[in-house]
Amino acid sequence: MEQRVIISQNFQNDLAMALMECERDRIFVLTDETTKEKCWPLLSNFFGLKHAQLITIPAGDQHKNTESLSHVWAELQQGATRHSCLINLGGGMVTDLGGFAASTFKRGINFINIPTTLLSMVDASVGGKTGINFGGLKNEIGVFNEPRFVIINAEFLQTLDTENLLSGYAEMLKHGLISTEAMWVELLNFDVEQVNASEPAVNLQLLKRLQRMVADSVKVKQHIVEQDPKEQNIRKALNLGHTFGHAFESWSFKQATPQLHGYAVAFGIVCELYLSTIKCGFPADKMRQTVSYIREHYGTLPITCDDYPQLIELMTHDKKNVAGTINFTLLSDIGGLRINQTATKEEIMESLDFLREG
Repeated sequence: MEQRVIISQNFQNDLAMALMECERDRIFVLTDETTKEKCWPLLSNFFGLKHAQLITIPAGDQHKNTESLSHVWAELQQGATRHSCLINLGGGMVTDLGGFAASTFKRGINFINIPTTLLSMVDASVGGKTGINFGGLKNEIGVFNEPRFVIINAEFLQTLDTENLLSGYAEMLKHGLISTEAMWVELLNFDVEQVNASEPAVNLQLLKRLQRMVADSVKVKQHIVEQDPKEQNIRKALNLGHTFGHAFESWSFKQATPQLHGYAVAFGIVCELYLSTIKCGFPADKMRQTVSYIREHYGTLPITCDDYPQLIELMTHDKKNVAGTINFTLLSDIGGLRINQTATKEEIMESLDFLREG
């Protein structure tokens, strides 16, 4: 059954409609500690959730693990049946873990994703990927299973700080790069840092514009996922920036200086656009414009050449690899996809040099 993505203008009406269309004898709502405090109050008075059972897990990607998953399963065991429904209210960590819990509890119950971060709106909550981290590796255990509904409402973005807005915006930049020049240009000319830093009237205008841009971004991902739900071919386009990005993210956790996912992806985009330029003829001026935007808003990643062997080792664990060969998604131009690309160890190190030195 295909998911329905609702770009919501009237949140309570849209949620009521989604619940009406989902088989449910009981409703459970999964939050983490942050979304319980900041986002659950926006829903808790809703009549349709009056008898919902709240499940809360610790916040942070380091808690997207078997311990949190076991806690969710144990809570569902207190009254959930195969006809129950789980609402995942939160960022990508909550929608990934909650989707996996719902997909495996009693062989699968209905679930609805209500993403509360920009990252989860444009990335984690759409496309049917669920899972947890395992053995120090990102999203190592999981299944493909789409939620019945995804309800996206920009009102939740007012709960975010600038860093988390930027984290989600990196995935939007990726969507622009793999789609059209018009979308890429609009993204580079929008200062997402102003969204929650302006006076209320301006803030509302920026939020409305951002919600429209989010809708465009989601359409890019949906269009690709519909063509290749199990990531056999064209869906690999969505991995632009992620081969390096996941390695940066895993490295940062090992260093006890965790990077937000979108920041790691932004730095990964820098490296993979560099590879795109030297290997696939991506226009150097467009590469420089994109890299300049990323440097201005995301800063730099504190790696040294001593970290290169560990980063390359982490890349060898990427799920896109075939027979131990590190695979990249690169571009020949905006929208010019080149999936299943490889690079030599020297080219990878050259990309890391470029990230560090510009």
